[in-house]
Order: sequence, then C-alpha cells, then structure tokens
Amino acid sequence: MSKFDLTGIGNAIMDVIAPCTDDFLTQFDIEKGSMTLIDQDRAQALFAAMDASTQTAGGSAANTMVGFSSFGGRGNYTGLVAQDETGDAFAADTKKLGLNFETPRYQGALDTAKCYIFVTPDGERSMNTYLGACAELGEHHIDEALIANSAITYMEGYLFDKDPAKAAFKKSALIARKNEQQVSLTLSDSFCVNRHRADFIDLIQADIDILFANEDELKALFQTDNLTEALNEVRGLCSVAAITQSERGSTIIHGGETIKIDATPISNVVDTTGAGDQYAAGFLYGLTTGQNLQTCGQYASKAAGEVISHIGPRPSVDYKEFLKAA
Repeated sequence: MSKFDLTGIGNAIMDVIAPCTDDFLTQFDIEKGSMTLIDQDRAQALFAAMDASTQTAGGSAANTMVGFSSFGGRGNYTGLVAQDETGDAFAADTKKLGLNFETPRYQGALDTAKCYIFVTPDGERSMNTYLGACAELGEHHIDEALIANSAITYMEGYLFDKDPAKAAFKKSALIARKNEQQVSLTLSDSFCVNRHRADFIDLIQADIDILFANEDELKALFQTDNLTEALNEVRGLCSVAAITQSERGSTIIHGGETIKIDATPISNVVDTTGAGDQYAAGFLYGLTTGQNLQTCGQYASKAAGEVISHIGPRPSVDYKEFLKAA
C-alpha cells in the first residue's frame, strides 16, 4: 500500500484575500478574473490599499491538498517557502490541516510568496501574485521516496514557468511511472497555457494520466473556440480529463466515454477562489478510494460548490460530511 494517497507539487503561497469593488480594480489597473504576476513594490502598494483581509496558507495545489485531507485522504505537499515568519506560518498551517510537509526551506534572499486576491460582489476573484521563493523550486527539492510512495502525484500548472520547475515536474513523473503510480496535472490558468502550450502538450502526452482544466484553458491548449473540438482533441492525450464549465457543471473524458456532471446548486456565489482546486480535491479523493468516474465527478462538484459559497479557497466544512450524506 502507498504511504500517501496523493502528493501535490506547487507554488507555496500565503493568500491575502479582501473584498473590493469593480471601481477599485479599475483604479489599480487590475485585470478582473485573471492572475497577474507582480513585483515586491507592487505587492506592497496593493496591500496598503486593501480593506480588511483574510490571510491563509494557499497556492493552488496546496488548496487541493487541504481539500483532499478534509475528505479523509492521506496527503503530502511539496512546495518551497523561505526562512521567514510567513514561511513559518505556511508550514504550521499546512501541517495543522493534516498534511505531510517536508520540503527543505529556500536559502536565498527572496521572501515567501504572497497572492493578493480581490473579490468583487459577483464572486469573481482577481489575483496578483508575488512569487518570491516558491518559484525557485527545482528537481533537487523532489523527494524520490515521497513520490514513489504516493498513489497519485498532482502537479500545479502555475509552477510550470521556470526551467528548474519543468525539470522537477519531469523528475516527479519519471519517479511515479517507475513505481507504477499515476500522475496528474492541472493547467491552472489560460495565461499558463498560452505561455507554455507546446511544453504542456508534450508533458501531457508523455507523462500525464489525469488532466484538470476549465473550458477556457482547454480551448487555449488546442487553439480553438469550439469546446467540442477541444474535448475530442484531449481524448488522445491522456487517460482521463476532467473539464470544468462553471454553472454548467463539468465533463469527464475517458477514452470514448463522455460523462456529464451537474454543478452543485448554490443559492449565493460569494467567492470563486479555489473552485477548480477543490474540484480536483474531490475528484482525486474519489480516484484514490476506487470510485467510478461518475462518483469522482460528484465528489468534485460538491467540493467546488461548497468552496464558492464563502470567502476563501479552502473548505469551511468537513468534506467527509458529504460522504456520510451520500
């Protein structure tokens, strides 16, 4: 039996979340609904302009791992933080939530990463990310034993920017395959796809068993405006693809099979931050516990529905309650 059900690899970021108006986004030239990389000076200016904020350890893959743990899964997280107070807080929060976190600390001059997330009244989130130390993760930070002893390794597309991170992804995939474990990838954001489209396609085709994307990311991957065309293209790249479509639910592709999953009804969308992360958490928990793809999709939909009903990218309830009610 694997020591861990899931290892997540991603950007270790402290999330700073605050409500704002659309006028605020215009005033500070923030692109609504997107993720923008910023430098330290811009980060300080945005933080000074924020209203009351909520801070929590974050990053896309870390959010997924917390959701996975909430379902009852055994999780390990790999991400790089600095030797500073924010790094200490990130490590403590991650471990407190039931995850193994053993990545050695970054030794250089950069601070632990922060993401400033502004949430408008319609629930849309606009992210401004100072990457700092987390972007320095490389293949020497990958612990072979942890990957070898994880049933699935889940990799975050946001991290796939620098060559050392690409090498870390490739090393992780090779270790997993050598040990007959599975590999999963989330495309994370259309801007990631547009920057690394060819490399993503090569990675997916060679090393990925389970792909997560929203419809815009998938269409960007195949350079088409037609979702049906993009779904047909992804069939030939990996074993399973789970494509989210906001209020229209999601579509799971597995060989010649197409499975439609309804969105979980929500009376009030408060904050869409983390919806894709928690969708992946539910889906991967289903896979690691031997559920069929329909059930995996239902777990995923429930987790995504819960997280958009409140501020923040992580569960506000114990996801195990979903399973008791099923």
